[in-house]
Amino acid sequence: MANAVHPNSGFCSKTMTFHSLRPPVPLPPESAPVSLTDFIFSLLNSSPPSPTAAAIIDADTRRRVLYPELIFRLENLASSLRAQFGLSKGDCALVFSPNNIYTPILYLSLFSLGVVISPINPAAMVPEIQHQILLSKPVIAFASSNSAHKLPLLKHGIVNIDSVEFESLMENQRGKKERAGIKVKQSDVATILYSSGTTGPVKGVALTHRNWTANIAGGMRPVRTIQTVGYCTVPLFHAYGMALSLRLMASGECLVITGGNRRFDMRKMYSVIEEYRVSQLALAPPLVVTMAGDAEVMDGYDLSSLEVVICGGAHLSKSTIERLKNRLPKVQLAQSYGLTETTGRVFATLGPDETRTEGATGKLMANCEAKVVDPETGAALPPMKPGELWVRGDLVMKGYVDDEEATAAVLGREGWLRTGDLCYINNQGYLFFVDRIKELIKYKGYQVAPAELEHLLNGHPDVVEAAVVPYPDEEAGQVPVAFVVRQPGSNIVGSEIKDFVAKQVSHYKRIRRVIFIDSLPRNASGKVLRKELVIKLSTPTSKL
Repeated sequence: MANAVHPNSGFCSKTMTFHSLRPPVPLPPESAPVSLTDFIFSLLNSSPPSPTAAAIIDADTRRRVLYPELIFRLENLASSLRAQFGLSKGDCALVFSPNNIYTPILYLSLFSLGVVISPINPAAMVPEIQHQILLSKPVIAFASSNSAHKLPLLKHGIVNIDSVEFESLMENQRGKKERAGIKVKQSDVATILYSSGTTGPVKGVALTHRNWTANIAGGMRPVRTIQTVGYCTVPLFHAYGMALSLRLMASGECLVITGGNRRFDMRKMYSVIEEYRVSQLALAPPLVVTMAGDAEVMDGYDLSSLEVVICGGAHLSKSTIERLKNRLPKVQLAQSYGLTETTGRVFATLGPDETRTEGATGKLMANCEAKVVDPETGAALPPMKPGELWVRGDLVMKGYVDDEEATAAVLGREGWLRTGDLCYINNQGYLFFVDRIKELIKYKGYQVAPAELEHLLNGHPDVVEAAVVPYPDEEAGQVPVAFVVRQPGSNIVGSEIKDFVAKQVSHYKRIRRVIFIDSLPRNASGKVLRKELVIKLSTPTSKL
């Protein structure tokens, strides 16, 4: 079989499958009881950082946690959670906080106990929180003091992550006896993250310790003699931020984080890069857009330490890429492609050579396979032919929580995950994203499901029916626009519609424009023709 795999593209003409050309990454035997925390510390122990090396720095408070303190605090926290709250393997803990210096410590402690982590966007509204709680069934919550009021009372209550109580949990030395006998299987669920999948309401994505172990192992960089610094501006409740933070700590690097309560400040970001000599910068696509056009502000800072700008979550335009390269010619722009369902990135640009391929979102990660399938015929396609991307490997989720139907719709018996995205892989093995087959809207890297917003709109007494479509936006990528059919005699205006939705959803899901229409275009079977509505938006009179 190896001889049938093309050395440049990784394509096997016999199986019509693309194989990763990266060296295989060794993982623990699947039957071995190894938690994600165990695996991360096995990597750390193989190349221990200096005792004076910072593991985490909070750029807002300048507080830092050294590696010995990280170990001390996470072991104490795990023991305290076990002793004080009786947390045990299989329990679920909800984490509801902006980026916090203690969030990675909390994650590692919970992983070591086999407790499932359910992180929720701190901007989520009460109805969204209730839906996600129904999916994950948490017994305890860890929340910031200014967001805890949104949560219902859980079995073991709510612990404020920014409180004296939480500090004491990390400082109380109970010993390891509290955690004796806990054996976490790699097949056990480690996190429940949230995704809209291909359609419909938000789903709980069950990711295992094995999924996360594969993610961390596949992204490890060569060990350097001098500690490098990675700056994570993206939220730690998202697969992107969680993976990056864990990977930096596993490699003994320094993780710099910024909180999430305030509006993002580009000047602050540049000053952090300058002060801490940041070499890796992780950004959401809208910030890359801002950075690319931020010449005057950027010129006032020393960014010479910067080697890589990492970007994932949505596609970057060619003009944005060119502007950033002109501004920072020595900096690599490392784009990646992934889903929550693939534990984050499954294609990535690693190293300077791969970042030079214009428009590509990288090569297939180690230990993974891919297919490009004709959406109409189901036939697997060769290089350069666009079709739906399917992926398989240790990164693919266990399934959607309590939703066998939705799981079966995207995850086949042979382990292939159907992404719903139209892509092609070129003759050198690079992935090129073409368009979304699925109808998700990507706002600043966040997934917005039209069906969720349409469900809310259709529940308004003045609305007969509604359809939501994406509209291109330079800063956000896409924004949701609603076409609404009013009830006869209704005089409701667009601002009332927008306010109605805004009270029930996170900020990124808000309707940005309302267009009233006499009727929605439909096909013979009654399905709304969203493409026709998108065409209406693109006419000169419909300009936003």
